[in-house]
Amino acid sequence: MLSQCRFRLPLQALAPTELADGTAYLMLLNPTGGLVGGDILLTRITQENDTRLCLTTPSATRVYRTLGPPAVQETSIRVGERAFLEYLPDHVIPHRDSKLRQSLQVEMGRGSRAIIWDAMAAGRVACGERWDFAAIDSRVEISLNGGPVFLNRMLICPASQNPARLGIAEDFNYLATLIIVAEDVAAVTATVGSLSAQLNAMPQIYGGTSLLARGGCVVKLLARSASDLLCAQGALWSCARNVLFGSPAIDLRKY
Repeated sequence: MLSQCRFRLPLQALAPTELADGTAYLMLLNPTGGLVGGDILLTRITQENDTRLCLTTPSATRVYRTLGPPAVQETSIRVGERAFLEYLPDHVIPHRDSKLRQSLQVEMGRGSRAIIWDAMAAGRVACGERWDFAAIDSRVEISLNGGPVFLNRMLICPASQNPARLGIAEDFNYLATLIIVAEDVAAVTATVGSLSAQLNAMPQIYGGTSLLARGGCVVKLLARSASDLLCAQGALWSCARNVLFGSPAIDLRKY
């Protein structure tokens, strides 16, 4: 049940629906079609104790060109004790000369678990805009029981350092990260094994899985096409969902 909700365009939260396993499924969207320079989108979510929540977006987030300040989107999520969170936004597509500054901060309570996805494209690849954007500054910060679990800072400025060079993205067009957070060491270890096996079954994906210092694991991957990225997201999410939440895979309808 969504007890309180308030939003102002260009940000909108749709009415939640219930998934087969009782999870509240909530879609966040920008009905204007994308972000432009000067936009500031702030999202604050509070998830109560013993709840299950799946957050997603209806499509990829487009970031349009700007000659001025960057587009900004900041998301903050508080996860209650013993609550389960799935945060699965579609990837970001930066257009030529676009600027984006985004952040995700997740504070998790005791006994809570989370599956978090973060992905971006090299640009509008089909239009020849590969690594043609001005800058993307992204930060993901996750804490569990008041202690840090995961911190990732990414700053990409293609004009000063070409991401397509050898040893970085090379010929891959999509970058993604999947973060799993849970206190249960046995559950995390089992998830790592399952995710590694799933990656090995996808030769079109280049990636790897590793344990975090405490409370979770992370998958980093590269894909050449959007279809490969979406297939990887679905397979890895389903795998993590089954091991971590004990729930089967779900096809998230976005239309």
